[in-house]
Amino acid sequence: MLLFSGGLDSTALAVLLRPERALTIDYGQVSAPGEVRAAAAISTELGIGHEVLHCDCSKVGSGLLAGRDPDPVAPVIEWWPFRNQLLITLAGAWALPRGCKELIVGSVHGDDAHVDGTTAFYERMNRLISMQEGELAVSAPALSKTTESLLREVEVPNGLLGFTHSCHRSEWACGLCPGCIKRSETLEALGR
Repeated sequence: MLLFSGGLDSTALAVLLRPERALTIDYGQVSAPGEVRAAAAISTELGIGHEVLHCDCSKVGSGLLAGRDPDPVAPVIEWWPFRNQLLITLAGAWALPRGCKELIVGSVHGDDAHVDGTTAFYERMNRLISMQEGELAVSAPALSKTTESLLREVEVPNGLLGFTHSCHRSEWACGLCPGCIKRSETLEALGR
């Protein structure tokens, strides 16, 4: 099962791996409606089963994704404390009763501005989750690739790229946040 935000990285993995299922989590982030809309449209185009899990965790959020100032220990302005750990735990709890054996996360090289975007983090999360009931594996297969190199390798069709959503501030692209800037620069570098 793919943890699917509807952004460039998870979209590339959806195209590459064609999982049977994808899950988008609305955890209270301000961009959730845009992420859900993007992931649903892309899943439909690819014939992937898509579901949405709503868990309002906005009270523990920080930074752009929470719609407020970042926590004082935040390494970057969009940082949400323990976000990937939270998402993996929620997705794992959702996936197990549905018979899923692997949880695929779309982190890439460059996400290591956050500890929860590093190889060490994913190795530890895999050990922690897989040792528990159900032995669910956690993988981040694109962790050694940049977004640009992943998109060059996978060749995501332009029509699908048009659905993607990367904004950290809104359900619609603001064009100014780190997510929108990265998306714009990546697509420009690819000549798209």
